[in-house]
Amino acid sequence: MDQNTRDVLRSVLEAFNSFSYISPEDVPDIPLYMDQITSFMDAKLARCKRYPDDKILTKTMINNYTKNRLIPPPDKKKYSKDHLLLLIYVYYLKDFLQISDIKTLLSPLTEKYFSSGSEETDRTLHSIYESAFQLVRGQTGDMAKDLMRSWRKATGAFPDADSEDEQYLHIFAFVCLLSFDVYVKKKLIETVVDEMNGHAQGEAEET
Repeated sequence: MDQNTRDVLRSVLEAFNSFSYISPEDVPDIPLYMDQITSFMDAKLARCKRYPDDKILTKTMINNYTKNRLIPPPDKKKYSKDHLLLLIYVYYLKDFLQISDIKTLLSPLTEKYFSSGSEETDRTLHSIYESAFQLVRGQTGDMAKDLMRSWRKATGAFPDADSEDEQYLHIFAFVCLLSFDVYVKKKLIETVVDEMNGHAQGEAEET
């Protein structure tokens, strides 16, 4: 492996290790104005930006999410802790799901747990976020291993390539492997959401 290829791998691993998370304990437990919401998200997820001028969350985005009923309207221009938790979910989902899909996925959470939580259990939006957060954090080790396996496969491809083409072909193969993984998982997520949508429509027809 030449130095340039090593540099690419190092950049990929640095990017993977620098992903930002919002820990459950970091979510403010007090109502916030819109400016405070955008500032909080921008500070906590700054390392997720591709370019320095990228915006994590804007006022326009929040207004659009409210208009499309991804989040409930604020109370006297203030957003609760539950509002913020829903906005965090939307941030992570919006890159690969349509607004309608996100609404299908989050609506049951909002209807059952927003503000008051579940009447049957002590479960709240915050407790659900805590559980999801732990699952995601626990997955990072396996993801790192999968990343390295894909890298090894990619750099083992095209053994007969000319030296001047070898680096590009290895990087191209690596991107193809990652892209296929993203494509398949996106399709599977869409299938799950469509099943949720069909189930909800079926219940509505029965009533």
